[in-house]
Amino acid sequence: MKSMSQRAAGQALVLEHLATPEPGQGQVRVRVEACAVCRTDLHVVDGELPGLCYPITPGHEVIGTVEKVGVGVDPDMAGMRVGAAWLAKACGACRYCLAGRENLCDFAEFTGYTRDGGFASHLIADARYLFPVPTTRTAQAMAPWMCAGVIGWRALRVAGKAEALGIYGFGSAGQVLAKVCAWQRRRVYAFTRVGDIAAQQRARALGAAWAGDSLSKPPEPLDAAIIFAPVGELVPLALKTVRKGGDVICGGIHMSDIPAFPYRLLWEERRLVSVANLTRADANEFLEVAIAADVHCDVHIYPLELANEALDDVRQGRINVTAVLVP
Repeated sequence: MKSMSQRAAGQALVLEHLATPEPGQGQVRVRVEACAVCRTDLHVVDGELPGLCYPITPGHEVIGTVEKVGVGVDPDMAGMRVGAAWLAKACGACRYCLAGRENLCDFAEFTGYTRDGGFASHLIADARYLFPVPTTRTAQAMAPWMCAGVIGWRALRVAGKAEALGIYGFGSAGQVLAKVCAWQRRRVYAFTRVGDIAAQQRARALGAAWAGDSLSKPPEPLDAAIIFAPVGELVPLALKTVRKGGDVICGGIHMSDIPAFPYRLLWEERRLVSVANLTRADANEFLEVAIAADVHCDVHIYPLELANEALDDVRQGRINVTAVLVP
């Protein structure tokens, strides 16, 4: 098998040719068709997440086909087209798992972070944490569903019935969420980096009612705002835009420090909350929504061997669609 592996924090990924792994008890081997590149992958390669062990193969937005099943797995899974997401496994026994909050599991494992991910030709996965996906769509177009879509959906659920919704950071998650919100008849207000006219134009093309930079004031108070950009300075800016009783939801796994801000921005029952990881229920719900809403993701395809180039393009904002690696 081929794998783009990282040997130490901050180092470039290297192409390795390894023995194709065998699935263990309860596992399957997936032949990767496509793996989208997420900003979280940058946090992995930059060593910004706790507990990283090397070598590691990043990638957690995977679409592929089950090539071989291990002991204890339904043989009918062989040949099934599946998606693999960030949550690779939960213990099922801790207080969080027992409460239906496996996203907070004390002993969770994560694809492309604590176990090897999809920047490879093959992936070993726990069969219980894979999701059937349509055979009628391309793997490249569906790959962003497995993180940008699912995490965006979890954040949107926290936003409740918000009709006027702000989205800070209009990358993959923001673009998928804009399409879902248009289908749900919500009004989306897109906030981009200062001067990023292309991203603002793209937001409008995807149905946003308004688009401007993060320093701009939207034309109406927002019911909620979701922050996907890993920039702590956006938190007080977002709090300024939401109405009384409104929510600001931080949707990323990593964010720079949030600066001090006056209490009046939080007062009047505004809430500042975070979204962490995902549950399998989130993924199953979103997949139903994505199909019903006919969510299509625009992508820029890179061969697996150009993973470093794809990561750098995402880091520098050189593309305004989702980068996807294809083995």
